[in-house]
Amino acid sequence: MEMVGFIGLGRMGRPMASNLCRKGVRLVVNDVNPAAVQELESLQARAAASAAEVAGQAGIIVTMLPNSAVVREVVAGPGGVLAHAAPGSLVMDMSTVSPETTDELAALAKSRGIGFVDAPVGRLASHADRGESLFMVGASDADFARVKPLLEGMGSTIYHCGPVGTGTRTKLVNNYLAVTSCQLNAEALGLSQRLGLDLERTLEVLYGTTAVNGQLKIAWPSKVLAGDIEPGFTIDLAHKDLTLVSEAAHAARVPMPILAAAREAFSTARARGFGSKDFSAMVDALCDLAGIEKPRLRR
Repeated sequence: MEMVGFIGLGRMGRPMASNLCRKGVRLVVNDVNPAAVQELESLQARAAASAAEVAGQAGIIVTMLPNSAVVREVVAGPGGVLAHAAPGSLVMDMSTVSPETTDELAALAKSRGIGFVDAPVGRLASHADRGESLFMVGASDADFARVKPLLEGMGSTIYHCGPVGTGTRTKLVNNYLAVTSCQLNAEALGLSQRLGLDLERTLEVLYGTTAVNGQLKIAWPSKVLAGDIEPGFTIDLAHKDLTLVSEAAHAARVPMPILAAAREAFSTARARGFGSKDFSAMVDALCDLAGIEKPRLRR
């Protein structure tokens, strides 16, 4: 397989790149965090000092970055990927960004003879650790075939959603449901605490009815309800995603009042100092605001 570049070794990108190394993919990596780069070097990846250096060495360049502005700078900036990648190479952006960002970068890449794929990631950081991520891919058939072996090396579920841009748009729909469910969970468990209910018995009831959802049943017992609010996915990033969804809904003239309320709840959590914590910590932020004891499962 050709040399692959990987830019962005954060909580999701690092295990994804590590899994590629373990599968024998030749990788050249770059990140603002030297420790993350060193970890990949220990798995035989080659370190690069810049995005430009990555682009100069790799036929496929993967980006996994925190927001639209950073993706634009890394991919389309003067020292970025497109300015230094060879015609015939391909950029696969796996970040969660605005549809406009994806469309803009795809058009710019096409004008330079460079392929572009948007492949945002579903599921949690713990799934990325185990190589069980889900990918929502927007790509031409030819470009999808080219990146599919890489996706198979990083995850277990791959959906080719359609042409370029459909992956990003699918991710916004997915994250709207995933993130707003945290606010619903927070309100439900906060109310249960106020009413003096036993947490374990309440969860047992909820798990047995149609009230259940994946966040409350799968993610929360191993995170906030176990006292672990260190981030797999932060409240800051969840707020960013809700903002992207809000902008897309506004542009499409789709009224989404629950979205607006959920986004403001996340804004409140950020204002109270929870922004860097896991998004399951919405229940802690709500309980702090209401003066309720934080819900914790007995061990």
